[in-house]
Amino acid sequence: MRFTGTDSYVAPPDLTTAVNAAIVLERPLLVKGEPGTGKTVLAEEIAKGLGAPLLTWNVKSTTKAQQGLYEYDAVSRLRDSQLGDPRVSDIANYIRRGKLWEAFTAPTRPVLLIDEVDKADIEFPNDLLTELDRMEFHVYETGETVRAEKRPIVIITSNNEKELPDAFLRRCFFHYIKFPDAQTLQAIVEVHYPGIKHRLVEEALRVFLETREVPGLKKKPSTSELLDWLKLLVAEDISPETLRERDGRKLIPPLHGALLKNEQDVSLFEKLAFMMRREGRGG
Repeated sequence: MRFTGTDSYVAPPDLTTAVNAAIVLERPLLVKGEPGTGKTVLAEEIAKGLGAPLLTWNVKSTTKAQQGLYEYDAVSRLRDSQLGDPRVSDIANYIRRGKLWEAFTAPTRPVLLIDEVDKADIEFPNDLLTELDRMEFHVYETGETVRAEKRPIVIITSNNEKELPDAFLRRCFFHYIKFPDAQTLQAIVEVHYPGIKHRLVEEALRVFLETREVPGLKKKPSTSELLDWLKLLVAEDISPETLRERDGRKLIPPLHGALLKNEQDVSLFEKLAFMMRREGRGG
């Protein structure tokens, strides 16, 4: 079982190596990288490439590790008992299975995505350690032990909002997804928009990469935002020549709302344009 990428996902060699190493070691793959570099999509593509089912656990600030195992709905059971519902005789009717339970009992080896693990409380990763190591847990309400029939392929993403505990990191295989270079970006664009005008892509990539390098930018545009921007450029029939015009009046990219996502960055470009105009008058 090896991952080599898919027709819709350009996976650099170092990334496929990391995925396959985690599969061989049967360790969770911890993936970091700036937003928009495809961390979440990676799990979807691994599942597609391996022909495996995908289970997604979206972590929130209020998420507890127990929710990944199961939750006992005592309130519903109490209400049903007051209504005389015969289901109350079996407590299993009030056990809600979590994503780890689903992954452990899946008939075929699944890919389990634990997305944005750093959003939760700092204790959350540590609370997962035993279950991820042993691949089993106990259901106290029913007295049963749930064991993994097949060890799932676990992909964990993090946006570095919080530092993760060392004990958790030791149990993972780590990979940082670097921002793609121009050649890789071109390959990604071709995958999503086959046959798109080469000159337009060439100019758009130049403007996009220059935009990312502007000093003081609060949020650098991501790969997904590049793809959105290109779609708009094609829809609005923006020419490569329009993108090439980079004088003081047109420093900010056309349809920049796809690339610049806050007023501070738009204001930064406007200030740069003003400075360029003033320098031009001074000359």
